[in-house]
Amino acid sequence: MGDGLRYIGAAERRARLALRHRLAESTRAAGPAEVAESLVALHGTDPATVYLAVGARLTDPAKTVAETERALYEDRALVRMHGMRHTVFVFPVGLTAVVHASTGLAVAARERATLVKDMAKAGAPDAAWLAEVEQSALAALTRRGQATAAELAEDEPRLREQFVYAAGKSYEGVHTVSTRLLRVLGVEGKVVRGRPLGSWTSSQFRWTVAPEHPELDVAGAQTELLRRWLAVCGPATEADLKWWTGWRVTDVRRALAAIGARAVSLDEGTGYVVDGDVDLVAGPTEPWAALLPGLDPTAMGWQRREWYLAPELWPSLFDRSGNVGPTVWWNGRVVGGWAQRADGEIVWRLLEDLGGVERQAAEAAVSREAERLRGWVGAARVTPRFRTPLERELSA
Repeated sequence: MGDGLRYIGAAERRARLALRHRLAESTRAAGPAEVAESLVALHGTDPATVYLAVGARLTDPAKTVAETERALYEDRALVRMHGMRHTVFVFPVGLTAVVHASTGLAVAARERATLVKDMAKAGAPDAAWLAEVEQSALAALTRRGQATAAELAEDEPRLREQFVYAAGKSYEGVHTVSTRLLRVLGVEGKVVRGRPLGSWTSSQFRWTVAPEHPELDVAGAQTELLRRWLAVCGPATEADLKWWTGWRVTDVRRALAAIGARAVSLDEGTGYVVDGDVDLVAGPTEPWAALLPGLDPTAMGWQRREWYLAPELWPSLFDRSGNVGPTVWWNGRVVGGWAQRADGEIVWRLLEDLGGVERQAAEAAVSREAERLRGWVGAARVTPRFRTPLERELSA
C-alpha cells in the first residue's frame, strides 16, 4: 500500500475471523466457557443471544442450554455483568476483575453521581439515606443468595420508594429506588445477574452478590483487555478499539503502546495486531456457513464492518439504533438474515447475489445450519429483543 506496512485485506481478515471466532466447523468448541474465552465476551443484553452465540460454535449444540446454564449458575465459570460501553456481557470469571477495572469504574462513578443528583432534584432522601438502604439491600441479598428486586424489597421496604425522574421533560418518568440502585451496584461490580425466573430466553433476572475479585490498576487492566481482544479480533483500527471498549482515544493509544501492538495496513487505513501476529494467516480449508443471533459478538465486533458486511445490507439487518439482527454468514461475510417463526421453523434469506455454483453450495450449507439450530432450540421460541426489518418479515 506504499507505507511500508504489511497489507491485510478483507479475505485474510475473514480467514482470521473464521478460525478465531470458532465459526468454521473444524474450529468449533467443546463447551460454553471455551467459546467465551475465545471471544473475550458474549453480548448479554438479550439473554437468548448468549445461548444462540454459544450454540453456533459448539461441536455438539444439543448441550447448549444445559451446559451454558451450568457454567452461568452452578459452576460460575461465566458471569453476566456490565462491561464495555455500559452494556451487559457474559465474561469468563477470570476476566471479571479486568473488565471491572478497565471499563466499569469510570461508568460506575458517573452512574452513582447521576442517581444521587436525580434523587436530590426530586426531593428524595439524601446520599446518606441511599447508602443505608444499599447496605441493607446487600445484606439481604447475601442472606438470600439470589433474589429479585421485589424479593429484596420484602426485606428492605425502602427499595420500593419512588421518585420522579426528569420532571417536566418529554422523557419524564417514575423510578423506584430498587431499579436505579441495583443498576448502580451492577456497574460497581457489587452485584451480578443470577438465574432468570423463566427459561433461557427470559429477561427477568434474579440478582446475586458478585464473586470476589482483586482490585486491579486501571491502566494495567485496560492493557490486558485490549491485548486479549486484539488477539481475537485483530487487525482493528483505533476507531474500532475506541468503539468496542468505550474508552477515550488516549487510553486506547496508551494500551496499544503498552502491548507493543504492530501496525498494519487495512483498506480503511492503519490497523493493529498484537506483536507476533503480522504473518499471513491461512483460513479454514472447508467452506462454512453460520447462523448468528442478533447482537452476536462477531457481528458487533468492529465499528467499520464493510469487510464482512456490505453497506447495502444494513437497512435490512440493523434496527434504527444500530443493533444488528440475526445474520446468515458464508465464508466470512454476512450474506443474509434469518428468523424463527411461531411454529419453530427456522427461515432464512440470502440478500447477496452469490451466483451459480457458489449460491448452491451456500444454500446447502445454510440449510444444514438451520436444521442444526432448530434441532437444539427445540420447543423454545426466540424473538430478538431488538427487531430488524428482515427478521420481522421472515418471522411473519
